[in-house]
Amino acid sequence: PLCLHGIAEADELYLLESEKGSRHLTRPARRRGGHARQRGISSEQVCIVVARDRTGQTLDFVTGKGALTKVQLHACLPPVIDKDVLLVTDGHAAYRAFAAEAGISHQAVNLHAGIRVQGAAHVQNVNAYHSRLREWLRIFHGVASRYLPNYLGWRWILDAGRIRSPEALLKATVGAFPHLTVT
Repeated sequence: PLCLHGIAEADELYLLESEKGSRHLTRPARRRGGHARQRGISSEQVCIVVARDRTGQTLDFVTGKGALTKVQLHACLPPVIDKDVLLVTDGHAAYRAFAAEAGISHQAVNLHAGIRVQGAAHVQNVNAYHSRLREWLRIFHGVASRYLPNYLGWRWILDAGRIRSPEALLKATVGAFPHLTVT
């Protein structure tokens, strides 16, 4: 989609950074996927921001390693969200600072306090998308971080049933996107 409208949800997802297939690793190899050396969010994890409006239009951005910052949000979100959108997020401070600087209406849902829904404000759509994405990535037994945007695009196509036949998928993979049927 070119732009998200109405009520848009945004949340970040962290995946362990992977150099799968690389001949020259910048760190010691992890056996069987492994775990991060540090607990919590660290520079060993890649941040993916997913923004989704209530019509199902979804955008995702690989913002880099480590914790999400308002600078990263300014780099990816302003071109793709309307000025009159209501941005609903969790309580992360980067979203609050970004919305204030960009002049966008913002409402935070306090998930840590057990509050999942505040009227029409919730982040359940974007969190459901995260769940589907994680489950789908599991079948690949790890994805190299450098190819992550390609996998996100593939998942975006599959998520809403945008391609309905093997022929259309083959055409899309070779770049024949005018045949893409968007629902």
